[in-house]
Amino acid sequence: MTVSTIKATIHSEIDCVWKVVLAIENYNWRSDLSKTERINEKRFLEYSKKGYPTAFTITASEPYRRWEFDMENSSLTGHWAGIFTAKGEETEIVFTECVRAKKFFLRPFLKYYLKKQQMQFVSDLEKQCRKISGTL
Repeated sequence: MTVSTIKATIHSEIDCVWKVVLAIENYNWRSDLSKTERINEKRFLEYSKKGYPTAFTITASEPYRRWEFDMENSSLTGHWAGIFTAKGEETEIVFTECVRAKKFFLRPFLKYYLKKQQMQFVSDLEKQCRKISGTL
């Protein structure tokens, strides 16, 4: 398993950060996605810009505190955990992914890939929260 964690402070209140992250159907703020599809209350799909699907199954949800899911596509399988902590008018996030590459030749690149994805997600999240709060 490859583990990657990103910790950041988002300059927005926790209710905004929580709502943006969990709004599965409102994916337009994500620069890495072409579309999303909700299957049911616990399952959804995300499609990369090239149309590559990843399936997600929500495993834990504590409003404004924790959101977790299992994920799988043809290249990897794993688990994602997000911790949200209110810090006044800001929100601290800690996102951890534990992922296993299904194809052995991908293993050397997995840590780099996860870090890149996490940094892009946090950047997109910060931009969206600034946009919503009118500070962009």
